[in-house]
Amino acid sequence: MSHSTEVRLQSVLSGCAIIVRGQPRGGPPPERQINLSNVRAGALARRAAQSQPDTKDIPDEPWAFPAREFLRKKIIGKEVCFNVENKTPQGREYGMVYLGKDTSGENIAESLVAEGLATVRREGIRGNNPEQARLCDLEDQAKAARKGMWSEGSGSHTIRELKYSIENPRNFVDAMHQKPVNAIIEHVRDGSVVRALLLPDHYLVTVMLSGVKCPTFKREADGSETPESFAAEAKFFTESRLLQRDVQIILESCPNQVILGTILHPNGNITELLLKEGFARCVDWSMAVYTQGAEKLRAAERAAKERKVRIWKDYVAPTANLDQKDRQFVAKVMQVVNADSIIVKLNSGEYKPIHLSSIRPPRIEGEEKNKDKDKRFRPLYDIPYMFEAREFLRKKLIGKKVNVTVDYIRPATTGGETGNFPERTCATVTIGGINIAEALVSKGLATVIRYRQDDDQRSSHYDELLAAEARAIKNGKGLHSKKEIPIHRVADISGETQKAKQFLPFLQRAGRSEAVVEHVFSGSRLKLYMPKETCLITFLLAGIECPRTSRITASGSQVAEPFSEEATLFTKELVLQREVEVEVESMDKAGNFIGWLHVDGMNLSVALVDGALSKVHFTAERSSYNKTLQSAEEVARQRKDKIWANYEEKPTEEVAALLSEEKERVAKYRAVFVTEITDELHFYAQDVETGAQLENLMETMRAEIAAQPPVEGSYVPRRGDYCIAKFADGDWYRARVDKIESHPSKIHVFYIDYGNKEVLSSTRLAPLPPAFSHKTLAAQAHEYAFAYILVPQDEDARADVVDCLVKDIHNSQCLLNVEYGTGSGCPYVTLQFNDSKDDVGLSLVKEGMVMVEVRKEKHLQKMVTEYLNSQESAKSARLNIWRYGDFRADDADEFGYSR
Repeated sequence: MSHSTEVRLQSVLSGCAIIVRGQPRGGPPPERQINLSNVRAGALARRAAQSQPDTKDIPDEPWAFPAREFLRKKIIGKEVCFNVENKTPQGREYGMVYLGKDTSGENIAESLVAEGLATVRREGIRGNNPEQARLCDLEDQAKAARKGMWSEGSGSHTIRELKYSIENPRNFVDAMHQKPVNAIIEHVRDGSVVRALLLPDHYLVTVMLSGVKCPTFKREADGSETPESFAAEAKFFTESRLLQRDVQIILESCPNQVILGTILHPNGNITELLLKEGFARCVDWSMAVYTQGAEKLRAAERAAKERKVRIWKDYVAPTANLDQKDRQFVAKVMQVVNADSIIVKLNSGEYKPIHLSSIRPPRIEGEEKNKDKDKRFRPLYDIPYMFEAREFLRKKLIGKKVNVTVDYIRPATTGGETGNFPERTCATVTIGGINIAEALVSKGLATVIRYRQDDDQRSSHYDELLAAEARAIKNGKGLHSKKEIPIHRVADISGETQKAKQFLPFLQRAGRSEAVVEHVFSGSRLKLYMPKETCLITFLLAGIECPRTSRITASGSQVAEPFSEEATLFTKELVLQREVEVEVESMDKAGNFIGWLHVDGMNLSVALVDGALSKVHFTAERSSYNKTLQSAEEVARQRKDKIWANYEEKPTEEVAALLSEEKERVAKYRAVFVTEITDELHFYAQDVETGAQLENLMETMRAEIAAQPPVEGSYVPRRGDYCIAKFADGDWYRARVDKIESHPSKIHVFYIDYGNKEVLSSTRLAPLPPAFSHKTLAAQAHEYAFAYILVPQDEDARADVVDCLVKDIHNSQCLLNVEYGTGSGCPYVTLQFNDSKDDVGLSLVKEGMVMVEVRKEKHLQKMVTEYLNSQESAKSARLNIWRYGDFRADDADEFGYSR
């Protein structure tokens, strides 16, 4: 007899055979089968081989299953020791097994025989062996007591009616209503897949653990199995805890004939343990059916990742390079960019764009987007449910403080199918304990992104997002609704002068109207959405003069005035995407509405003046807010803050002296070339000094275009674009798109170097090569108006003047001097003929074509007097407009003039 060996029981094969394993050392220990000496128990049922259709299932022998169960319940999972007494040439080992650490423990074979669950093999018994003699005595006692197989009857009641397959697994699982079912784990295929015997009906089913997946054993072509990394360890982990244990199983779902479930054991949940120890990873497709709390599984997986155990040994967290303060912080929402993107303001004052993790905003397919090419595509209003999603976020978040937890950083992408995107910080954003992304998804206003199983860059609340999407689909919410898609017909009347004129009286009568600030162009210029009127308007703040931001005009780029950026930021922080009230007073010639804007009871014009970011404009005098504005400006002036930083209040005497001092008119004539005269009696001229530069640029540009002609019709013009246009002479010129009519063949362009306008077909337009843009050489056509003269309002009289000027100065070189300006419009100038040096404007007065505008400035009085004297001479001679005498007293308006 060999020495006794101490081991742990792995499983019970039958009433007389067990599998044991030693202590694990650096991996799963090897298995060893031990058969009990001198006894025999009934054989358990065996399923027919699937590859041999002629064979039949073999049922249990009587009392075989009770014998196995007796042995299983007595010794499974416990320490045993054994002596090997005999080993056959085939390697089968027979011996005595004892419960405990040595042979003084309970003899398992004797216990079986005493209960009548095994018979003694008497043919091999020797008379001098006391252990064998004791087995015979115990068997005789069992027979006498009619125990087990020695009881009356055939023992047929001990034979199980095993069911190896289920006809309709889905109905079977549904019938269980997710209630715990008693079961015995009969086999462990890998760490997350087991074969279980369901009691009391003896269904033998394969169950896959919901929500997780362990490394598996890959079957090769030759039939062998290759374990993935940690597959054997995961299998041993599950075997050592569940194999042949009494458990309860919650059957949770049955997709594609695969039964998903959760195994409950008194010592814990094996699914969570596998994750915690790094033997498994979470899987999204089955996580949704897990009934014991998906967040526990994610937490267990997260703990394993942090410890970098087993399958996570090389794991690097998506936010590993971020400091704790950058991973989790509180910030104020300043703008909702999109249905999945916001801009927040950190405590440091920095602005940071944040994308909501793992969700996709509403989108539109390419075919739908291109369906109506004549209509300008506006994502906010044209993509179904985009407006609803944006509004949901705007009403919930704008101006509120939120908790931001960064989940991952998406690196910048360039080119490829995904297009160009900057680096994106993706995070979970919560307010009042509500996950904003989850709320969006649950309302059907966003969808959840699906990832590869090994893609760890996802929301930390991914399962809640999936569950919210499932609810939205079930309830037919938003994007998942079968109802008609909501349509938003929003008219944009920004810059549409005629439409604005029609709309103005309505807004004036309405008093205070509700609006939402959609965009802030500058401190005093905004774009508003009027919800009741469903239109977009450009709105200018009344009563103030705000520093201008940098902008590009026909004459080139204008540099930003000091504090313009601060004023813009001030207005953005106060009103962007907020609900406001507006009072419309008037509109300008460009179709922009002018009035007062109130947010939370505050007048924005007053707030800008009070913040020393704007001055009071003289137009405020007729407003009811004038006193408030003046007092706010006075306070800001006294503080000497921002725009008033260099303000010095001059003594009364000095001011008086300055006023009394007569300023001299400055005459600095320069050579210009007149290229265009407008119907309003304005004209465009080029500086002769830069004429050579323009000629060189045009020559080079046309040569390049001739070498690489543009593809006709490939250019899609947009209002405000700089482009090249083919003029009637067949040559290309630099131009700007001023207006696009609904019909694609009507594009209004302005030739930036010559001042003339034209309506063209889009086929005569092409992109402006960057090398010849207005940044390389500024627009050469500058707009001017004649000083000291009044423009006739009567169309016929004005047409006569224009004809006269076209004949005299169009396409000719003249001398120009700036006399005065209006602050915002074009300069007012005098123009001299290049040869005679005669004043062009004065010639018009002398010929009785126009009337004189009397200016009050002292330094201009000499010129005004000269013009008035010429006017008196024309009047005396009854020339042109004076042919009926002096009509100014009573009927100037009738003749198209106003004083």
